[in-house]
Amino acid sequence: MNEETINEAFSILKSYAYLGEEKHDDGTLLFAKAPHIAPQAWLHCIYAPLNDKDIHVLEKETGQEVPNAYKNFLKISNGLSVFNTALSLFGKRGNYKHLVDAVWQPFDLGLPNTYEKPSNANDNIFIIGCYDWDGSYLYMDKSDDSVHLCKTDDIKSLYEWKSFENMLYSEIQRLVELFDNEGQEKDSNKSTLPFVEE
Repeated sequence: MNEETINEAFSILKSYAYLGEEKHDDGTLLFAKAPHIAPQAWLHCIYAPLNDKDIHVLEKETGQEVPNAYKNFLKISNGLSVFNTALSLFGKRGNYKHLVDAVWQPFDLGLPNTYEKPSNANDNIFIIGCYDWDGSYLYMDKSDDSVHLCKTDDIKSLYEWKSFENMLYSEIQRLVELFDNEGQEKDSNKSTLPFVEE
């Protein structure tokens, strides 16, 4: 994994600090208050990193090995939320309690890689995220480390990136163009997916 590219992607999110920023005790970083979404909403969330033990537990929970590029990403950020949930990368949830200090957690990697995994997905497929536009999944193909976009019920690739870091950086750059300086969508009817739907 190219950590420099990941840091460049994070720099884009951190550049929204002029709209507010907050750091939690566990290391989770929030950028850009978004009162147009909800009183306590933030545009971007970089979750506290996982350690090797956390990742081992995650692999036991999912019953499969996390791809190396994503494993290394989890050691930097346990998932990610970009423009609220326009793009979400999944991570390991600590709990599902509805408490104030438990709110800032990623969507769970477990469910989409076990019970909700598309029936035509093989062992090389590891789901890492989604788009809130239509729930489309992002997955990594362990055979070549490529990243793909697919529907929730069909693993057929609808869009492809050659690497995880390429996907992350290019998608954050692309999404920035869809939002104004206050973090509001320029056109709420325009798809946030990386391709024009037919």
